[in-house]
Amino acid sequence: MALGYSVTTRNGKANAITTAVGSAGVLYIYAGTRPATGGTAGTLLATFTLGSPFAPSAASGILSPTLPTAVAATTAGTASWFRVATTAGAAQVIDGDIGTTGSDLNLSTTTISVGLSISITSWTITMGNP
Repeated sequence: MALGYSVTTRNGKANAITTAVGSAGVLYIYAGTRPATGGTAGTLLATFTLGSPFAPSAASGILSPTLPTAVAATTAGTASWFRVATTAGAAQVIDGDIGTTGSDLNLSTTTISVGLSISITSWTITMGNP
């Protein structure tokens, strides 16, 4: 049987992400196959500077990062995954999947062209129980 965690524990795990990201973390949007966590990234499509703090305190095991301002894409491709890192990309904190609905991070479109304004429509990180 899998472990189950209290809401307090799940909130603590989620809030640890905000602490790890620190102030002015970076969000990278990539095309291609998502590597093993922390692995070599593929084609970088866009870079966002994240807020400080990264997110308000978690509730019910859910962390809702502050959505950054839209940015212009620097490369064309199909957005498929993201990486959050500390300031200036010094250390990887979390990787996740991208879509337009139902993903960890949702964009207005995953079809990216150079100069396209990319906006995040929703983003949640859930520390659930099995």
